[in-house]
Order: sequence, then C-alpha cells, then structure tokens
Amino acid sequence: MTKLLITALVGSALTALIGFLLLPVLRALKAGQSIREVGPTWHNNKAGTPMMGGLFFIFAALICVLSNLPVMENYAVLFVLALSLCFGLVGFLDDFCKAKFKRNLGLTSLQKALLQMAVSAIFVYILYKQGIITSSLYIPFVNVSFEIHPLLYVFIAMFIMVGCDNAVNITDGVDGLCASVTLPVMVFFTAVAYAKGAYDLAVLPAALTGGLVAYLFYNWHPAKVFMGDTGSLFLGGVICALAFALDMPLILVPVGLVYIAETLSVILQVGYFKLTHGKRLFKMAPIHHHFEMCGWKETKIVFVFTLVSTVMCILAWFGISGSLIS
Repeated sequence: MTKLLITALVGSALTALIGFLLLPVLRALKAGQSIREVGPTWHNNKAGTPMMGGLFFIFAALICVLSNLPVMENYAVLFVLALSLCFGLVGFLDDFCKAKFKRNLGLTSLQKALLQMAVSAIFVYILYKQGIITSSLYIPFVNVSFEIHPLLYVFIAMFIMVGCDNAVNITDGVDGLCASVTLPVMVFFTAVAYAKGAYDLAVLPAALTGGLVAYLFYNWHPAKVFMGDTGSLFLGGVICALAFALDMPLILVPVGLVYIAETLSVILQVGYFKLTHGKRLFKMAPIHHHFEMCGWKETKIVFVFTLVSTVMCILAWFGISGSLIS
C-alpha cells in the first residue's frame, strides 16, 4: 500500500510538472478547442483554450509504470497501458485534426469506432491467450459467473470496450467533469487490484489517481486546458481495460453509471427527436448540458456527478467483496 501511495504522489508531481512545461507549448502551437455550434452559447468564450491536456497525466502514468518494470512480477499492466495508449492515440489524431483544420469535428465516428474495435479485439484475445482472463462473465452483487464461448466473449468485449471508451469521451463536456468523475473510479480500481493481489496492475490507476488530482488544477473552472479526446479516450481505455484485466467487465455498469447516463441521454434525445419529429426529451444532450440549461453552474454539475460516481464505486466495492476479494 505504501508503494501505491508513493506512486500516486509521484504521478501527481509528474503531472503538475509536465503540465507546467507543456501548457506554454500547447498555447504556442495554438492547439485550441473549437466550440460546437449546437452547444451552450456561453461556452463560446472557451474557444481557443488549449486542448490535448490529457498528455499531462498520460506521460506521468507512463513514467510511473515503466519505472516499476524492474520489480514487476506480472506484466498485465503493460497490456492495459498499451491498449489505453492506442485509444489515446486515436484521440490525439482526432484532436490534431481539430487543431489543424480549426473545426470541432476531427476523425469521423466510423473511423474512430473501427480503430477502437480492432484494438479492443486484439487486447482481449491476447489477455485470454496469456491466461490473464477467462471467458466467464462475473455478475457483481450476486457473486455468480457463467461461461460463454471465447469467440463470443471477444465479440462482446469489443463492443463493451468501445462503448465504455466513447462514454467517457462524452462525459468530457464541462470544466473538470471527466477528470473529477473518473477520480473515484481510479481509486476503486487501485483498491480492487490491491485486494486481489494484482499489485503490479494497481500501479496504473494509482498513478492516475494522483495525476488527475494535479490535472484538475489546470482543468478546474475556468479551465486553462482541456484534456481533449487524447485524454478522455485514454482514460476510457484504462477503465475498460482494467475491468477486463481484473476479469470483471460487468463491474463497469455500477462504477461507470455516470458515463452510461451521459451516453443514454444522447441516445434517448436522438431517438425521441426522430420519433416526435423535432421534439426534445432534454433541453440539451449529453445530460450535463441539460443541467447547464436548467441553470446549474459547471462546478455544481461536477460536484453532483462526482458524488454519484463516488457512491456507485463504494456500492460496487461491496458488490464484489466476499468471494472475489481475497
């Protein structure tokens, strides 16, 4: 546990330092965010805020994991990190297109989805072949597992991971929201990995726990930098990869409730709009924008959503205690 606390502190210090050094570079490169035309009008004053701030905690987490390599006994964390970096690279390409062509949309949804699906399938297949995971699905709270065919498992896993990754991406909509909501999720995975004896796997979420705290000093309202798709897709990759590496992918339902609600609000909004020929279920989607339109300040949205995320992580912990936690 002491090692993980030190890792979190180092991750925080590295993120703060990298942010201090990299933020002026992002400003000089004019890697600024373009604001969606359909978004809240008061977000227009955020145009030009540097993005790709996710690089701050990505580099910090990478250094923390690699520095622990000499004492690692299990290298599953490297597979998790590799998948997350691939997802982050997809986000980086998206952010680069936005910055270069000065538009809000970068890669198309199809391009991102195909890249994510390919990486996810390879990741799950490797973990299965290495014996790190099984083809059984564990159901939290009832402590029941059931076996499915390995190929079907890979197919299901691919869609779960892509859905999770994009759900985290959607949550990055107001200052500090994605980082704050993800913070208790990283604490949760650190605790679960430690309790299961997967100490090496706990290094990555521990580093990101500290990293996200430091990153919030740059991203808290009013934000000096946005994490961009670079950061949000990386975080989404870490979350879903850890859930699979710990052989409990369905734990994503409770710990990722905020991400799921954000995604469902978009799906329901679009579906309702089409069915009613122009009517809206929410004032704006994703749902954090709905609360903005209702008059909530960004800081209130972040506080409430983070509280929900924290409560769900605590409930999830009790849901997997017992036979899973040794």
